[in-house]
Amino acid sequence: MILIAPFQGRAVADQPFEIVERKGVGHPDSMCDAMLEAVSQQLSHYYLQEYGTVLHHNIDKGLLTAGSAEKRFGGGRILKPMELSIGDRATIEIEGKTIPVQDITHTAIHDWLKRHMRFIDPERHLTCRVVLAPGSEELTDIFARSGQVRCANDSSAAVGYYPLSPTEQAVLALEHYVNGLDFKNRFPETGEDVKVMGVRRGTEVDFTLAMPLMALQIKSEQAYFEHKHAILTDLQHFVSNLAGFGKARVHFNTLDQPGRGLAGVYLSLLGTSAEDADSGQVGRGNRVNGLIPVGRPIGTEAVAGKNPVSHVGKIYNILAHQAARTIYEKIPELQEVYVFLVSQIGMPIDNPQMMAAHILPAPGQPFEPVRKAAQTVLADALAGIGNLCRELIDGKHPVC
Repeated sequence: MILIAPFQGRAVADQPFEIVERKGVGHPDSMCDAMLEAVSQQLSHYYLQEYGTVLHHNIDKGLLTAGSAEKRFGGGRILKPMELSIGDRATIEIEGKTIPVQDITHTAIHDWLKRHMRFIDPERHLTCRVVLAPGSEELTDIFARSGQVRCANDSSAAVGYYPLSPTEQAVLALEHYVNGLDFKNRFPETGEDVKVMGVRRGTEVDFTLAMPLMALQIKSEQAYFEHKHAILTDLQHFVSNLAGFGKARVHFNTLDQPGRGLAGVYLSLLGTSAEDADSGQVGRGNRVNGLIPVGRPIGTEAVAGKNPVSHVGKIYNILAHQAARTIYEKIPELQEVYVFLVSQIGMPIDNPQMMAAHILPAPGQPFEPVRKAAQTVLADALAGIGNLCRELIDGKHPVC
């Protein structure tokens, strides 16, 4: 069933305030999401290569436990490595043949860390505890049933929206900027554990940004605050050029306090607070559009690591955002689009219990033509769900 209704309210950008958060690639929650998603992708490719199909798995339960470190100006040492515990279910044996799930898991995690975290040596700085077991007979049987698409393995709800507000775009842009290659080349003393909180009041916006400086490159408290001043100047220049705001301010490492030595600065050895301060967990980070948008309807599913062919907690969250964007781009004079999806366990994933959209058209625009066009877009989105699943296997749609 496809339902289309007019949105009763104001566009987010027209509301008096807005709160948007993003956790960067080195935040412990983002690391947890990304590493377990990498495991699911590598497992899916192995299953396809060996058996011609993606077998049952859900690698979406994970905890990154913080290690222990001793830091000083100019260096330090790791006293205890971080630990990543990976649980839930995977197909570990078929037709009497054991599948090397443990090896695939370790390889996927090490590869991801080497690509994204400059200062982490996976062999020395992380231990992995893999606790994966076979799934239940009924859920596993989903993968043996006939049909062009799998049955949903859960009753689940998802929501997506488009377009991003100027504040949402700015929060994304700021995190991408400070974790981008150009910024890291100019400020190599900065780590990857970035968190941005954007707060808009009317046309003014404040960005609070946390990001560690690398202890090895910071020789004294004075040097720390000199580096911090240079970085803050650069960040303020960046946000002052963002469009859509009357005034934009950035606040950087606001817990710092001069005169307190190591207790008054944010230093890191590995570029992430998971080295000694903050643990991470799957599902506590960004939604699939890369944001934590307080004030928007958002799903509660932990998307990362879920299998890409039957777990609607992943598929529907991606699909909802894609469909909202397509409606917005294909139908002229719309302000905002929200798409909702609800699955019923056991039903084919291209046949949801409900697919619905709330649409805010421009003032004065008749709604009936919008309704008809949006229904066509949503029907086409469901018809293309098989292609979406294949793209998820290849990692073409980021989930954090």
